[in-house]
Amino acid sequence: MIGASRGLGFALAEEYLKRGWNVVATERNAGSSSLHDLAQASDGRLAVETVDINHPDQVDALCARLASWSFDMLFVNAGVTNDDHETIADVSTDEFVRVMVTNALSPLRVVEALQGLVRPAGTIAIMSSGQGSVANNERGGHEVYRASKAALNMLMRSYAARHADGSRTLLLMAPGWVRTDLGGPDARLEIGESIPNLVDTMEAQAGKAGLQYLDYLGRRVPW
Repeated sequence: MIGASRGLGFALAEEYLKRGWNVVATERNAGSSSLHDLAQASDGRLAVETVDINHPDQVDALCARLASWSFDMLFVNAGVTNDDHETIADVSTDEFVRVMVTNALSPLRVVEALQGLVRPAGTIAIMSSGQGSVANNERGGHEVYRASKAALNMLMRSYAARHADGSRTLLLMAPGWVRTDLGGPDARLEIGESIPNLVDTMEAQAGKAGLQYLDYLGRRVPW
């Protein structure tokens, strides 16, 4: 579980532990999250690692530390946003790059680096967003964030095309608009309304080769 120190990532780690899984979960800064309390209560089923996915050397080091492991699932959760009201006309180049690197480039680099640790019939999943749907963007807004998630989706489609003969399940997951630090206080869903359903959806897709873009209730999201 890459990116599990808070919000949806932390909730995913909790949910998988509740379902009896063994979990490796990462935080960006060592010792900075509640993952360690969760690990102490997990009877050894949660291991905490540290990685900032925007630094390829740290991703490579993580891969080396996990080299002897074999995983049923790799889930990459990464997301930042800029000012919701900033348009492409307003956003600085540095801010645009920050969002794009964190939301699109780095998650796929993690997939490329860690894919060999996932068993051949396992699952590789990334947290996307319904706002990454080009077809559904009829109101605008959140321009940079939308663009970053659309870029993420496109990169994952390219990855899937390069691995078209593979047997792994590939998923882009849209969790809904959830009340987290990223989603904000006005979001429609509580974490408990999103994450258990999202995990149910992923478990239902296990063993089905190829890429799907789904929401937390298992509905297909238009590209």
